Amino acid sequence: MTERIVVGVDDSAGGRAALEHALREGAIRGAEVDVVGAFALPDFWPGPAVPGWSMGPSVEEVRDAVFTRVEQIVAAARANLGDAGAAVVRVRAIGGNAAAVLLDAAHNAQLLVVGNRGHGGFASMVLGSVSLQCVLHAHCPVTVVPVPATTPTMPDERVTAAST
Repeated sequence: MTERIVVGVDDSAGGRAALEHALREGAIRGAEVDVVGAFALPDFWPGPAVPGWSMGPSVEEVRDAVFTRVEQIVAAARANLGDAGAAVVRVRAIGGNAAAVLLDAAHNAQLLVVGNRGHGGFASMVLGSVSLQCVLHAHCPVTVVPVPATTPTMPDERVTAAST
């Protein structure tokens, strides 16, 4: 049985960092990487449009757009990683709550990979709601990948008060 790594991907720096980590890990382990893009489903999705009214995109159109975008993100990550990201990849776009979608997709997986929110400072020490739900409820190990720092979020200098 082939190992399977599930990674949640969105169009954020955290999602891209998680994907690159999962691709590297998949290449090392010889595991299939199941790349999942989740999208929110509204409580009510309008039915067929009335002539002259725009009811918005259908669920299928949203799913197809998310699938296409996730494929583009995967292609960019693979180009960035070269041979280091040479894992077998399966891309899926699934409607529903992101945490619930990832937890369901990670059933029987060997690893679930998610990104953090990456806001820097104190916020970077706090997991986002999706990553927190995955850490708390997954039935497999979870790796939360931090967003790589491109610029320091806090100065290295220490400010001290002068005594008088």
